[in-house]
Amino acid sequence: MALSDADVQKQIKHMMAFIEQEANEKAEEIDAKAEEEFNIEKGRLVQTQRLKIMEHYDKKEKQVALKNKIQSSNLFNKARLDVLKAQEKHCKDILEEARARLQGKGSDPVILEKLITQALFQLLEKNVSLQCREQDISIVQGLLDKCMSEYATKTGLTCQITIDRDNCLPANSAGGVCLTSSKGRIKVNNTLEARLDAVSHRMMPQMREQLFGANPNRKFLN
Repeated sequence: MALSDADVQKQIKHMMAFIEQEANEKAEEIDAKAEEEFNIEKGRLVQTQRLKIMEHYDKKEKQVALKNKIQSSNLFNKARLDVLKAQEKHCKDILEEARARLQGKGSDPVILEKLITQALFQLLEKNVSLQCREQDISIVQGLLDKCMSEYATKTGLTCQITIDRDNCLPANSAGGVCLTSSKGRIKVNNTLEARLDAVSHRMMPQMREQLFGANPNRKFLN
C-alpha cells in the first residue's frame, strides 16, 4: 500500500524529531562530560597553585625566621661584646687609678727596703747592679747595708750592691728598684709598676668576679 505524501512527511518529521532529540541528548552528555572534566582540571590546577603558594610562603616564612635568628644572634653578640668592652675599660680604669695612687710611694724607705731584699733573694748573686729613680738614690744608698745584712743572715751568702747612677729609672715612674747581675743577663724588675702588673694579672679573674659576678661560661678557675 503506497504511502501518501502526508504520511511520508509525517514519517520524515518523526525521524527528524528523533534525530534531533538524540543529538540534543548527545550534546547534553558531551556538555556534562566536558563540564565534569573542566571541574576536575580546574580543581587540579587550583590545588597545584594552592600548593605552590603554600610552598612559596612557607619558604618565605623560613627565610624570615632565619633572618630574624641571624639578626637576633648578631645583636646578642654585639651586646655581649659591648658589655665585655665596658668591663675591660672598667678594669683598665681601676688599674690606672691604682697606678696613679702608687705615685709618691716609691720613695718610702720601708717599701724600698722590702723590694731590694726580695730581689736579692730572687737573684742569689754575689755582685748586683741596682737601678732606681735619681731622686731615690740617697734613700736607697742608706738602705743597702741593712738589706745586704738581712740577706746574709737568712741565706748565709754575701752580696755586693752597686747603684747604677748612669741608668736611673724614669723620674715620672712610681718608683721601686730593678736589680741585675751577670752583666745584665739576669734581671729582677721590682718596680712598683712591675709589681702592679704582676698582681693585677694574677688577681684579674677574682677582680672580674667581684665586679661583675661569676662567669657561667668559665670552666677553669686557675
